[in-house]
Amino acid sequence: MPRALLSVSDKTGLVPFAQGLAELGLELVASGGTARALREAGLAVTDVSEVTGHPEILGGRVKTLHPAIHGGILAKPTEDHLAELAEHGIGAIEVVACNLYPFQQTVARPDVTEAEAIEQIDIGGVALLRAAAKSFARVAIVSDPTTYDEVLAALKAGTMDLEARRRLALAAFRHTAAYDAAIQAWLAGTAGDDAALPEVLHLVATREDVLRYGENSHQQGATYRLAGEVPAFEQVGGLKALSYNNLADLEAAWAMASEFTRPAVAIIKHMNPSGLAVADDLATAYQRAFACDTVSAFGGILAANREVDAAFVEGLGKLFLEILAAPSFTDEALALMAAKKKNCRVLRWTGAGQAPTRMVSAIHGGLLVQTPDPVGVSHGDWTVVTQRAPTEDEARDLRFAEIACKHVKSNAIVLVKGEATVGVGAGQMNRVDSARIAAWRAGDRAKGAVLASDAFFPFADGLEAACEAGVTAVLQPGGSIRDDEVIAAADRLGIAMVTTGVRHFRH
Repeated sequence: MPRALLSVSDKTGLVPFAQGLAELGLELVASGGTARALREAGLAVTDVSEVTGHPEILGGRVKTLHPAIHGGILAKPTEDHLAELAEHGIGAIEVVACNLYPFQQTVARPDVTEAEAIEQIDIGGVALLRAAAKSFARVAIVSDPTTYDEVLAALKAGTMDLEARRRLALAAFRHTAAYDAAIQAWLAGTAGDDAALPEVLHLVATREDVLRYGENSHQQGATYRLAGEVPAFEQVGGLKALSYNNLADLEAAWAMASEFTRPAVAIIKHMNPSGLAVADDLATAYQRAFACDTVSAFGGILAANREVDAAFVEGLGKLFLEILAAPSFTDEALALMAAKKKNCRVLRWTGAGQAPTRMVSAIHGGLLVQTPDPVGVSHGDWTVVTQRAPTEDEARDLRFAEIACKHVKSNAIVLVKGEATVGVGAGQMNRVDSARIAAWRAGDRAKGAVLASDAFFPFADGLEAACEAGVTAVLQPGGSIRDDEVIAAADRLGIAMVTTGVRHFRH
């Protein structure tokens, strides 16, 4: 009688699947807890120890690692292999259902001990998966409980052909690859070898959604979830699904708004802020962020770092937004969004997504990897390089401007007044053009504003353009061979300038 071997940690759907296999005439062979669960459900089951003639040992650490098991899996469908099985009294195994100990869930516990983690490193299960997947020409390996019904249906219909078994084998090898990656990541951490730029970079991610398209309609796009991670946002409103560009802009918007402890609103368009502001309340922060660029805000992504209520939604007026994101929403706010802005996706920050520890970009033949730009600024690292130091109000706005500028594409110039952006110059090929664009955007609001630059001024012309518009204080990293010339220009213009020694390029 052909056999089905079942050895699963996750017993979801196990009993009906095993029942279906028994109805197809397969002898059920199971180990440990799997065998107990099947017997408790009234199913006839043969223990692995009966097949091997040897009891489980070492507290269950060794049970399926035996020729009577692996021979039945690894035998090819050839006369000589089948004859050898018969000679040794080994029954062929045609179906293997196996999933692994919950290692990822175990090490995710903050109080987990090393001993507990090690006990969740599966050995026999991985061997079963790999053996059955290697033998997919004859064996169906089922590693995902959600596919039980599909597999049973195929077995009953006689459609479990080579290609179907090949797909099951691929899923099994992906399962073991993700498992091994999780173990090495944990072990690297405990061994003090968890550098942000490790010698070997393991990236295991599962496709979550296939998007309508990528950045453009002729490109394919999808979202992937890193192993062990959970979604950082939950869609709680809006009729449309998220697009590739929506998700990229959402990440940029949330990164900006979450920098601040005070109520903050960021409005993002194409990865750059059309407006950013903090205030004593969220509604005021929005009005000041929106005022920075009322044209570009249309169709943007808005992220707020406080709960959104109905009054805030009312304050949005007729502005069309692609996304409104916040840590929470009142019931009244959600109802109002559904009634007045049903095409706007409403996303709640779950607080569960782990902040990236490395930034990865694809290049020909490999990857570019770097650590993220740290959150926040350090006022203590500033050096006043001009005759005039910033006033208290200017220093406050410069701190805000440095954070804002960090999130703007280079070359980046940001003008700020009253902890709100009033002009943004982004993505230009030279810094003076960025300064001129930021000043033009600000208009009269540039008078009395401060400026932050993501990198040094190579010449004094960008500084002079900003000062001509009314800027009174400037923050920049410094480090140009013409620093003295730029500082002299600042003194001549009567403005305050501080250098930080830290560049914030963002390509």
